Amino acid sequence: MDYRIIDDTCYVRLDKGDEITSSLIEVCKKENIQSAIFSGIGGCSSAQIQTFIPQTGTFETRTISGMLELVSINGSITGDEEGSYYHHTHAMFSYKENGEHCVAGGHLQSVTVLYTAEIELRPIGSPGIHRKYDPETGTGFWDFGNPEE
Repeated sequence: MDYRIIDDTCYVRLDKGDEITSSLIEVCKKENIQSAIFSGIGGCSSAQIQTFIPQTGTFETRTISGMLELVSINGSITGDEEGSYYHHTHAMFSYKENGEHCVAGGHLQSVTVLYTAEIELRPIGSPGIHRKYDPETGTGFWDFGNPEE
């Protein structure tokens, strides 16, 4: 992985074997970025894609592998009150399976780079966006804090 900060944007190049979301969180920690949004493209070798099932409050996970064209990745990175970082990421992949062209997408648990991924990471200015746990869904959502502050 390598990256450059140009103006207020961080441009991240990920290399073979890098896991995208954990690498972006690593950049945020190193650069003291408390919250950010990101998007990008690339070539990947494996991905765990999830679909949330509201009736059970769980995710169904599908793993795809091979030559995966990362058509689009979009997400956010936020922190919580304890200083932990979280990602909320969605992605779309195209690939061939049994000679057919396929696409798959959804909530992204993890993805490994095969050749490269090029990600634009845009920090959110102060006071930033944090993460707040939602007991109804068992997941976290953006928390803007007290609007009176």
